[in-house]
Amino acid sequence: MTTETTTRHPVRAAAPPELGGLGLFTVLLAAALPLIDFFIVNVALPTIGADLSASESVLELVVAGYGVAYAVLLVLGGRLGDLFGRRRLFIGGMAAFGLASLACGLAPTAWSLVAARVAQGAASAAMLPQVLATIQSTTAGARRAKAMGLYGATAGLAMVAGQILGGVLVAADIAGTGWRAVFLVNVPVVLVGLLFAARTVPETRSSRPEPVDGPGTLLLAAALIALLAPLTEGRAAGWPLWTWLSLGAFPFLAGAFYVVERRADRAGRTPLVPPSLFRLVSLRRGLVLMLPFSMGFSGFMFVIAVALQEGARLGAVQAGLALAPLAVTFLFTSIAGPRLIARYGTRVVTAGTVLQGIGLVLIVLAVRSSWPDLGLLPLLPGGAIAGVGQALQLPVVMRLVLSEVPPARAGVGSGVMGTTQQSALALGVATLGTLFLALVPGMGMRDALMTTLLVQLAGVVLTGVLSLRLPRTIS
Repeated sequence: MTTETTTRHPVRAAAPPELGGLGLFTVLLAAALPLIDFFIVNVALPTIGADLSASESVLELVVAGYGVAYAVLLVLGGRLGDLFGRRRLFIGGMAAFGLASLACGLAPTAWSLVAARVAQGAASAAMLPQVLATIQSTTAGARRAKAMGLYGATAGLAMVAGQILGGVLVAADIAGTGWRAVFLVNVPVVLVGLLFAARTVPETRSSRPEPVDGPGTLLLAAALIALLAPLTEGRAAGWPLWTWLSLGAFPFLAGAFYVVERRADRAGRTPLVPPSLFRLVSLRRGLVLMLPFSMGFSGFMFVIAVALQEGARLGAVQAGLALAPLAVTFLFTSIAGPRLIARYGTRVVTAGTVLQGIGLVLIVLAVRSSWPDLGLLPLLPGGAIAGVGQALQLPVVMRLVLSEVPPARAGVGSGVMGTTQQSALALGVATLGTLFLALVPGMGMRDALMTTLLVQLAGVVLTGVLSLRLPRTIS
């Protein structure tokens, strides 16, 4: 009887869960929130400083505390999602992000705001890796390509929209909240996201759950803190001794992390970042290209915000809206991206670097000829072309990095990519921002801005050269 029943009713493996349209919207909404909050404070910092009587070094920590906590914990967040369930970590991380945003908006002092921003960064690190891991595990073929294209478009647009939204919210002074609105606006968005997530995001986890790598986690955290903390805080603090000691310790901590991870891999244990993951050519070359691109992106956004507000004397709204052409062209180009990739492959990235370079040159010429009357119209041609170029790069590279990562390691892969991107964003503000602010006293705001943009142009050229080594097609 048993054999006959088995013959008539064969046991079928359960079909993998699928991510529907509303579920995809929900995870993309969550992907946008951490990136928006990285950039939204750029135009709000002067108001925060005046209201909370915060020094420049403390204001730097409002930005750096979030960015460092976010970057340090991303890989761990991906591993925990693989282990305990991505939907569970996603919902928990989103709820924590909402609570931390509320704490930021209600912060009575500058130091309480810094603490709340660190908590917000940690919550983002729990939430974001689950987005990419869920997409990798619940989609395939054309649906995955479309979802990854939308993810890349969302990420790029969020970085620009964050700065624009920050200016609008500060100027609107909703119910007298002033700068606090840039954080409080997250609360209703998170509540909607949690409602949708509970109904539409399927639960997935690694088929072979792997324990947390304690030594690797601690060493990676120490290495990233040793690098990012002095670079983001050093200039405002006057480069005290601890910043140089920290930078000197970074290569030793990074080397120790690599040795520990390689030893764990060879012993059959599962390291936090398996070195074997970097044998994937698409992941390795994509991450290398992401570094100069993300550094240039964040450095540009920070420098242009400072220059427009303190040099061109624009208000928060005008400074934010000056970037609107970049956001609009980025959005529409991203929509067309998947068709361009299907036809031309990763050479789309090379074309994007050329267009971004042209856009930067036009912005430099606009600064030279129009300063200090700089705003939407002078920046429109360069910003619009640069937006097209950036949209042809970021979504493609993000899709490429994860294209060959097996679903069982989707959380680890997305955590590694997120850590690379977030670290590069923080480094961009630290390097290009520090260069710009160091040049201003001697060269003046206009020439310092032009010089910094030309340095960024060199980074765009480097990105273009690296793009020639990418695999021609994306699986």
